[in-house]
Amino acid sequence: MGLMGRLRAYFFAGILITAPISITFYLAWLFITFVDARVTPWIPEKYNPTTYLPFGLPGLGVVVVVLALTLIGMLTAGFFGRLLMRFYDGLLARMPVVRNVYSALKQIIETVLAQQSTAFRQAVLVEYPRRGIWAIAFITGRTEEEVQNLTEDETINIFLPTTPNPTSGFLLFVPKEDVVPLSMTVEEAIKMVISAGIVTPEDHRPDNEKQVPVVVASPEDEEHPLPHPDRERA
Repeated sequence: MGLMGRLRAYFFAGILITAPISITFYLAWLFITFVDARVTPWIPEKYNPTTYLPFGLPGLGVVVVVLALTLIGMLTAGFFGRLLMRFYDGLLARMPVVRNVYSALKQIIETVLAQQSTAFRQAVLVEYPRRGIWAIAFITGRTEEEVQNLTEDETINIFLPTTPNPTSGFLLFVPKEDVVPLSMTVEEAIKMVISAGIVTPEDHRPDNEKQVPVVVASPEDEEHPLPHPDRERA
């Protein structure tokens, strides 16, 4: 390798080292400044440390938000706090439009933040959009009530994210026997989705399991593919 080739290799090596660190700190700085700009002005001057210091305190707004949320959690954990929450729940439940948004958001947040929640706790493989094509998805819970009662097989609620934005996607009800669990963590699966497969997690399974395929395409699957949205519209 000549001099220019070595310099080019060193240049890209420098990018690989500095880019992840720089982007991470930049995003963290954007978040901190965003919160500080909206929280710090609400702090009274006599309680604001920046009033007595010749310099600002980055992250002061984030600290205030964390302390405020912790204090609210402590207050609502008591008897009077629960009574107050029941009052507000009943008040919001009487508002025609607000009650639908509030109840949906509350149920989602309680489900995700619950200590025993299984939402987004496991990454799986599902066949989508047809047989023989696999996609990474996340289990969000067991299918219950009307959807489960209408289906013959036991089904699982699956969230199928899109690339590179995993916050959007599809809700699918997949038979439990068609869901293939993955050994990779949820974080590793999200990285793979965001990077469009560029970042591939390591297979953590034992060597003897790596040599045995779990899913195999059958002739029946090829003859009867799953319906495709574009084909149905055509």
